[in-house]
Amino acid sequence: MKDGKRRGSVAHATVNDMIPVAKAIDVEDAKLAGEYFYSVPAVRSARVIETDTVPVTHPGPHNVQLVDATGAKEPIGIRIIEVPEDVNRTMLRDATPGFIAYVPNGSIKRGEMLAKTGDSGRTVPCATCHGEGLKGIGDIFPPLAGRSSAATARQLYDFKSGARDGRYAALMKPIVAHLTDQDIVDLTAYIVSLQP
Repeated sequence: MKDGKRRGSVAHATVNDMIPVAKAIDVEDAKLAGEYFYSVPAVRSARVIETDTVPVTHPGPHNVQLVDATGAKEPIGIRIIEVPEDVNRTMLRDATPGFIAYVPNGSIKRGEMLAKTGDSGRTVPCATCHGEGLKGIGDIFPPLAGRSSAATARQLYDFKSGARDGRYAALMKPIVAHLTDQDIVDLTAYIVSLQP
């Protein structure tokens, strides 16, 4: 972000808010922050629910989706809807309550097949680089298992669109080149369902 190689493919993506922060921070402080975040143990960020319908949501502060107070529902389509388990705690920037990730019915199984097999060469099995259980390999290939559905899908879209650049991005671009929107949703659903 600091050197302009990483940006969001969507104008309101959180990464775009981080770019001015990254540019303002000095290299030593950036290194300290990176070491701190790397030291924090991974926890599953969302409870995954497969469904055909989801609560109607609206954008809230900090790019958090908020459930409409009417309780209205709508078809999920080819989307993942991520909402806070406890909106009040989330608005206080407390990550402990986590999120609910609503995913389309059947997406976890389809994503598992794609992640494990590469679907006859259309892509590469994820474990090839991200290790057994997608828990990462050293500091080269990050862990994926149990991460935020919004962040995971956004990264896949950003690699595919070319918005994500920098360290190791060149390795990911051909891997995501032939993925459809449905594939990205399915892969994300599977990845988020895993234990970190």
